[in-house]
Amino acid sequence: MGRDAPANASGEPVSESLLYLDHNATTPVDPRVIEAMLPFFGSYFGNAASRQHAAGRWAAKAVEEAREEVAQILGADTREIVSTSGATESNNLAIRGVARAAAYANKRHIITVATEHHAVLDPVRTLEEEGFAVSVLGVDGQGHLDLAKLAASIREDTLLVSVMHANNESGLLHPVSEIGGLCRERGVLFHTDATQSFGKELIDVEAMSIDLLSLSAHKFYGPKGAGALYVRRRGPRVRCRALFDGGGHERGMRSGTLNVPGIVGLARAAGLAAASMDAERTRLGKLRDRFEGDLANRLGGVLRNGGPERLAGTANLAFEDVEAESLLGRMPTIAASSSSACTSASIQPSHVLGAMGFDENRIAGSVRFSLGRGTGAVEIDRAVGCIATAVEAERTEGPRSACAR
Repeated sequence: MGRDAPANASGEPVSESLLYLDHNATTPVDPRVIEAMLPFFGSYFGNAASRQHAAGRWAAKAVEEAREEVAQILGADTREIVSTSGATESNNLAIRGVARAAAYANKRHIITVATEHHAVLDPVRTLEEEGFAVSVLGVDGQGHLDLAKLAASIREDTLLVSVMHANNESGLLHPVSEIGGLCRERGVLFHTDATQSFGKELIDVEAMSIDLLSLSAHKFYGPKGAGALYVRRRGPRVRCRALFDGGGHERGMRSGTLNVPGIVGLARAAGLAAASMDAERTRLGKLRDRFEGDLANRLGGVLRNGGPERLAGTANLAFEDVEAESLLGRMPTIAASSSSACTSASIQPSHVLGAMGFDENRIAGSVRFSLGRGTGAVEIDRAVGCIATAVEAERTEGPRSACAR
């Protein structure tokens, strides 16, 4: 590779033989998505808000067609799709926007779950600091939410329940249809962060009684910096106050010049994912089971974190007598995620695995592997061999220094 080749955090070139098993973190942009986006960087570069001339109208037409694509996949109306920069903004707009809407001034209670992504937990905590009452529900050892406890937590002043569809670490799928039905029955708004599940699992906002839903293109082979928020318009109509003011774009919910290439790319990626969803889920499920089984048979002392109801491509595994950060440092050709985040000062244990009741040793030895379109049987076999060798060395030699990667 040349001097300008991409490098990792240590300044070393990224190997072309890298086994990428971190698709829950991000995915490569599909070439067909890039092809769909390219004209909107050049020939059709207009501002979608400038409808007085052809350039603007071309851009606006592309945006509307993209919204229609996403809306159809969700079973929604085109006018219910708000374009954002990604799921973090979508989650903030859903949670903070609803909480600050004048229509809900008397509703000051929010319910969420301890295993949510920080893009949900942090805005909820911000609202708590502003005087909202917050209930953060626990989960069992597999990550399941107790629906009876959720029902018991709903009060007269409960405004919103926010429960993710699929957990980003364990892959566990929450029963969003049941949660949505419960919320609808009790007159409470239901938001779900579908960042990990959109394009991988069937979602129907009507059938599942979902009022707000967040998604991000880069999780399903679309571009980074492009996301969407579904906001229900009727039955009930959801009110959502903008996070920032500007030109009143997106029906007043999200001001700013639209990212037309990103919106087009998101829709193209969504369409491709929806078309191959069933086949890909079956394929990845078989590969994941093979991956987990081969590692367990070869090594022993390999535990699965989370229940069986999970995303097909997600395997969160705990390796006994291993430190995940050190293990990953022994495998420079494998891209995966430890369940601890390395910071400049310390290693922060996974709040998800902690909420599931695991001890420090199990959390420290846990690694998330997430499979995708580029993962096949050959890649699985190579990965198993590399991981097994590294785990055996780790158990024999002991861990290297933390945060060495």
